[in-house]
Amino acid sequence: MKGNKFGAHRVLEPEGALPQAAWKLDNDMSKQYDNEIICSVISLNIDSASFTQIKEACGGDTERIKGMVMDIVSQRGKQQNPVTGSGGMFIGEVAYIGESLKDRDLKVGDKIASLVSLSLTPLKIESIDKVHMEIDRLDVTAKAVLFESGIYAKLPDDMSNELALAALDVAGAPAQTAKLVKPGDSVLILGANGKSGILCGYEAKKRAGPTGKVVCQVRRENLIDELIGLGCADEVIVADAHRPAELLELALAVNSGKEYDISICCVNVENCEMAAILPVRDGGVVYFFSMATSFTKAALGAEGVGKDVTMIVGNGYTKGHAEITLWELRENKLIRDYFDRKYL
Repeated sequence: MKGNKFGAHRVLEPEGALPQAAWKLDNDMSKQYDNEIICSVISLNIDSASFTQIKEACGGDTERIKGMVMDIVSQRGKQQNPVTGSGGMFIGEVAYIGESLKDRDLKVGDKIASLVSLSLTPLKIESIDKVHMEIDRLDVTAKAVLFESGIYAKLPDDMSNELALAALDVAGAPAQTAKLVKPGDSVLILGANGKSGILCGYEAKKRAGPTGKVVCQVRRENLIDELIGLGCADEVIVADAHRPAELLELALAVNSGKEYDISICCVNVENCEMAAILPVRDGGVVYFFSMATSFTKAALGAEGVGKDVTMIVGNGYTKGHAEITLWELRENKLIRDYFDRKYL
């Protein structure tokens, strides 16, 4: 029995949709298609914007968070936050490989990380065993399906599963940064103290080189020395991304009054679009790596202030993204140690 390459055979409603846009997926794991991989899931890394919304809706109560996630998956057959529309990713152990996929460099028992969103991944949760509140992770007993078109990465032997999961969860961000930033560029990173912000800052510093400049925005002063010490920033400003005019003034002040070539938005809360757009020069690039972004607000906001900038949707996939991100951890011991401390 062979299913659709993109997973349309698992869509229950609405008919004709693809899995990400679908309201409900078939998460019956007794159905084994020739072109699917089924994994026993160890942990879910919930998208930061999604987990922030769930945590706030549940008042930070662990049991309510468990119940909310179980309800979402029970209703929809996947972990797709109905408010943010986003999901996350999983790590697990391969339990079944369809006959059509036997030629892949993969075997039953291999541990892998999914590199596609939980918002399109059929998922069936038996239990949520632990909630890691500060790092957006749930340890679970569950099963998940990867479609023929789905991408994944084998977990590396030289780092823990938890470390690889933390990094691969945001792998698209530093890899896209590597493509966007050129020698001599000035780069502004919003929400720079999270996983994606730290990795983007480090990658931007490498790519911009000694003639470029990387400025990071955070909300608290106690993060300044840490980011500079990790090699992620030349300058750090303390500002509120909900107050774009004030952030603009601070950002320009540390860049000799000049607008930026590129801004990268890694915030996990709403209404920060203009803080990313205003500091960028005409002809520059604004990269939104945040599922809290409203692209309506971004497009109309840029128009409203007369900004001719290229705005890029934070696609979580770009070629080589897993390899680039894991290499950053191998290359920078300070960042690796920081991730080890925070995300284990």
